[in-house]
Amino acid sequence: MVNIIDEAKDIFDYTRDLRRDFHMHPELGFKEIRTANIVNKELSNMGLEVKTGVGQTGVVALIEGNNPGPVVLIRFDMDALPIQEETGADYASTNPGVMHACGHDGHVAIGLTVARLLNKHRAEFSGTVKLVFQPAEEGLGGAEWMIKDGVLQSPRPDFALALHVWNEKPVGWIGIVPGPVMAAADTFSIKIIGKGGHGAVPNLCNDPILAAAQVVNLLQGIVSRNVSPLKSAVVTVASIHGGEAFNVIPPDVELKGTLRTFEPEIRAMVIRRLNEIVEHVAIATGCGSQVDIRSITPAVINQPDVTNRVQQIAKRIHPNAQFDYQTITMGSEDMAYMMQEIPGCYFFIGSANSEKKLDASHHHPRFDFDETILPNAVGLMVASTLEFLGNK
Repeated sequence: MVNIIDEAKDIFDYTRDLRRDFHMHPELGFKEIRTANIVNKELSNMGLEVKTGVGQTGVVALIEGNNPGPVVLIRFDMDALPIQEETGADYASTNPGVMHACGHDGHVAIGLTVARLLNKHRAEFSGTVKLVFQPAEEGLGGAEWMIKDGVLQSPRPDFALALHVWNEKPVGWIGIVPGPVMAAADTFSIKIIGKGGHGAVPNLCNDPILAAAQVVNLLQGIVSRNVSPLKSAVVTVASIHGGEAFNVIPPDVELKGTLRTFEPEIRAMVIRRLNEIVEHVAIATGCGSQVDIRSITPAVINQPDVTNRVQQIAKRIHPNAQFDYQTITMGSEDMAYMMQEIPGCYFFIGSANSEKKLDASHHHPRFDFDETILPNAVGLMVASTLEFLGNK
């Protein structure tokens, strides 16, 4: 087979120009109209039959090989974040308050380049590639919407692959980890309902701020005292609101945050303890309480056999890479929903370059990544996809 990395490098300008265009015109979840239109146009120009509006703004296309065979789903997310960009790049966002601060612009550009190379070599494999460009990955349920619209049917995939450019690691690093690799995510909202009044006479009030402070402190004990040191969990209170004036005790306080876990039994225990803490602190301070916990996504679980095959392919085409088969993240990804039904592998491509000052973390206003990794990401996705398709 031809050298896929060389082919990807030959059309690097195509990938980079797409990425920068998407970066300049970011769109939030379920609003990826322009992005989806470009994806549709590019895929249609390749002669592919394209289906749009899947999961509201998602795009799906098939590349058929020379004979029937396995079906491999490869997925690329498209949405941006509600963040004001501070990179100062020539290709910075032109949409105020919205930016590609997670690398999804790169994912879409990688996906279209992957499609171009696989389509070029379609006579060399048997089976079908299902290209999935997903909206609303950032906590809005895009994967679930696409599944409801039948993305895992007609035809049903045998394998699923996805990737993420990863600014937590440098260029040259590749993470391909079997088993749990990204955490399940839940959001919580806690309302402490007290009795407000004048700040000079707190004895006549039931202070919800005092109760909320106790709740915040005690929630931190869940991980340190209820979760085994050999297990992982995160409990983060990220928002607290209550009161407006310096001398008025408010009637209520609202706390919001996130829970991250890998194992269902740990998740159940964390949720149980959160509810117990809120309930009993509220009672102890003479307040009432309401708790709302909502699941965003389960954990991303890489199927070991599929992951091992991707590892072997990566070693073959990137012999000088720094391979990591252990690092996991408490970040979450709704690709988990697709991988609950289809055995797959979600891998990471190191993209940070401190010398170029391209090492801000994901979701940061100065996030940007080293574009030289784009051909390497394209090559690994193409080679991995071909690994799971039938030979000619």
